This record gives sequence, C-alpha cells and structure tokens, in this order.
Amino acid sequence: MTYLLDTHVLIWLVSAPERVPERTRLVLADRRNELLVSAISVFEIATKHRIGKLPGGQRIVSDFDSLLQKLGARELPMRARHGVVAGQLEWHNRDPFDRVLAAQSLTEDVELVTSDAAFVAVEGLRTMWD
Repeated sequence: MTYLLDTHVLIWLVSAPERVPERTRLVLADRRNELLVSAISVFEIATKHRIGKLPGGQRIVSDFDSLLQKLGARELPMRARHGVVAGQLEWHNRDPFDRVLAAQSLTEDVELVTSDAAFVAVEGLRTMWD
C-alpha cells in the first residue's frame, strides 16, 4: 500500500509519535508500504513557523531530507494536475493545504493518513487513522 501523510501526522511522527495510534505507526513503519510526504506539507510547516503558529517547525524544514530518509518516505512534488483537482474539488474546506493534500491523494490513488475528520466529506478519498 501507499500512504500520503497529512502535515500534522508528519509533525507528530517527528516530534510526538505517541499522538499517532499504535496500529497506524506499525503500518507506517512497515517498509513494504510506501510513504509519501507532500511538498505542500513542507510549505505549510514553513509558513506556520514563519507566522508564529508552529514553534519548532524550522527544524522539520531544515532537516526535511534526513527526516524523509528516517521515515522511509519519499517526497511527492506538487504537480499541475494536483492544482487543477484541488481547485475543482466540491468541498467546503477552504484551506489550500488540505485541498492540495486531498487532490494529491485522489490523483495518486493513495490513502491519506490523517486524524482530520473533515476529509471524510471528500468523495472518493480514502483515509486511514486507527
């Protein structure tokens, strides 16, 4: 299976893994599964750190490549198709980061690992959190 990490899941795996359910941690640690981290997540972390909403975010941004390696994940770049799908989603959520993550999950046909119940409203989106 292939999984795309929501931004908060990436942050928690790095700084507070106990916040991620044990079953989810086990699935993500299984190297037979592929983990993706969106480039949009790094943008979100850097932005929130810059405006003071995410203390410690700079460490994640600065060490991004080594964090990916440690998690056994690879970067998922933002592509034009992701932007088109994100912009056209019939979904009330106006958060551009969430919209891109939903679009990437749909476009790449991967499960989104998230605790955010708002994603349930996206038709066809598969999520994992337990």
